[in-house]
Amino acid sequence: MVLSGAESMSRVIGAKAHSARLKRLAGPNTTRLVGQALFVGGDLLKATAQQSITEGAVSGKNHVPSKPGDPPNQDTGVLGNNIENIQTGPLEVEVSSNAPYAIPLEVGTSKMAARPYMGPAAHKTRPEIVRIVTAAVKRAVETSGSGA
Repeated sequence: MVLSGAESMSRVIGAKAHSARLKRLAGPNTTRLVGQALFVGGDLLKATAQQSITEGAVSGKNHVPSKPGDPPNQDTGVLGNNIENIQTGPLEVEVSSNAPYAIPLEVGTSKMAARPYMGPAAHKTRPEIVRIVTAAVKRAVETSGSGA
């Protein structure tokens, strides 16, 4: 884009092309690319949370509950197996566990200290998820100039 003209009269050269590129950038290709990146990030968060639950855990007779503040130690597998990554909108992903005791473990109760697993996994994966989404936005910007 180049600005030219006299003091009293200015004209934007390339305005139509620039406007078309901005429309493409805000279009379905960007939504698709960034939506896919968010879903990949959600899968990374899910896998990291599941790993924190299973790491060093012993099921059955020799099961030892985790210490307060540490992720829960897997016993039956219900918590980890119920963690889902769901695309709830074009640019929205929800990662959660449907296990009946998921929230009490994450935040604690009046009778039990928290054993967070989702929050620490989100904190651990955040830089990589930001990198993944940033790369998708960059790709969308690059392809918006080509009319793709």
